[in-house]
Amino acid sequence: MDEKEEQKNLESFRNLLKNKQYAALRGRAQDMNEADLAALMEQMEDEDMLKMFRLFPKELAADVFSLLEQDSQQYIITSLSEKEAGTIIDNLYADDAADLLEEMPASVVKKLLAASSPDTRKDINHLLQYPDDSAGSVMTVEFVDLQENMTVTQAIDRIRSIGMDSETANVCYVLNAKRLLLGNVTLRTLILSRPDDLIADIMNEDIVSVNTSTDQEKVANLFSKYDITAMPVVDKENRMVGIITVDDVIDIMQSEATEDIDKMNAIIPSDKPYLKTGVFDTWKKRFP
Repeated sequence: MDEKEEQKNLESFRNLLKNKQYAALRGRAQDMNEADLAALMEQMEDEDMLKMFRLFPKELAADVFSLLEQDSQQYIITSLSEKEAGTIIDNLYADDAADLLEEMPASVVKKLLAASSPDTRKDINHLLQYPDDSAGSVMTVEFVDLQENMTVTQAIDRIRSIGMDSETANVCYVLNAKRLLLGNVTLRTLILSRPDDLIADIMNEDIVSVNTSTDQEKVANLFSKYDITAMPVVDKENRMVGIITVDDVIDIMQSEATEDIDKMNAIIPSDKPYLKTGVFDTWKKRFP
């Protein structure tokens, strides 16, 4: 979306809010890309952004929420009721939810976790235990796992049943009964194979994985080296616990670049992207 079209859409949404044409706004939002919606909302006043967000269906709301700036996320999540906020947390991928909660006050985190589902709490707490900047802290626990004795037909049925809740279904991971990582198989391979082929016969056993304690910068370098879109994360016993996807790596690279720029300019490192940090904030960080 170019700048002219973006401004046109922004004014249109503002008018729909002003005139309380909520059904029309909801319908128009559902026809737009989530990233474009997030960019528009960042330009709105906080109250209008919140009103607009409340009108989204829950799945769209979660998708847009994950693309908003951290300040906007915190404003929205603390403005919603506990039940509404719990619904948003439940519909976020676990790694996105964990990233959000790490920046929230402990009292707010406690309320949000209490309002979310038991499975969501388990996944988020699992991610929060890993050190900052480690593979474990940026991975997601939602991925498609298969068994080596499955047929292609059975594998595709499993993808249909759990794929919607997984970060990606383009690459599936083959685990044994002890959840040890044996290999992976792409969706393309499954589609091109015969229905009765066994996963053990078509899976790729030459895979690259990282440990939960691997530094995130090393993870980003491995993505670049092997030109992959997802990477499995294993624990010390080689049991698979999650995956890191290319969108996570983009966030890592942006974070590392910001830190490097801060160091070169003798500025205290910040979690906020360099180009989105105000002049006064930059001065304060450089002052020491």
